[in-house]
Amino acid sequence: MATKMDKKLFKQIRSLGVRKSHARDVAEAVRNSPKSAPKAARRVAGDLSGAVVEIQDRLNHGPEKRKAAAKKAAATRKQKAKRRSEAAKKAARTGARA
Repeated sequence: MATKMDKKLFKQIRSLGVRKSHARDVAEAVRNSPKSAPKAARRVAGDLSGAVVEIQDRLNHGPEKRKAAAKKAAATRKQKAKRRSEAAKKAARTGARA
């Protein structure tokens, strides 16, 4: 017997912009699985939630903010290294005099 899919769910998922193959997998899994959350449905839901997070991050300028923060951190590390170097040189000069 061929597996049947939930056509109403399939159409709704497709209208949300999900690929046909994913929508078919989910609709078939939900209809034919005795479990409450079939593997195919969980996998597609995870993919979609990942896509949502990525879109929201880009809308909030996440990559640009992280890039600016990384540049600031690099500049701070460079500044601190320079201060340590200057302090070490000063200590060496002081020790050489004594």
